[in-house]
Amino acid sequence: MNKNSNKPTFIPKMYCSLFGHDYLVTKKVTYHVKEYTCSHCKKQLTTNSNGQLIELTPKFKEINDILERIHASRTERLKKKTLASSIY
Repeated sequence: MNKNSNKPTFIPKMYCSLFGHDYLVTKKVTYHVKEYTCSHCKKQLTTNSNGQLIELTPKFKEINDILERIHASRTERLKKKTLASSIY
């Protein structure tokens, strides 16, 4: 049995309310947009268009997934372009 399965959920929330959240980067969407999760209460945040941290809702999760795909394709295209220009 997992030790964490029988730990009450109010203890991490109480810890965070007393000492604050301990956010860790869980996903790098782009260079500037990241997703964060609290290591204690598992609250999830992301960066909005103004650079502020906001709660990660399903809508923002979908937006981040689309941004990640666009960023990955642009980065890959730039790598290919750089390699092609360095060959000639």
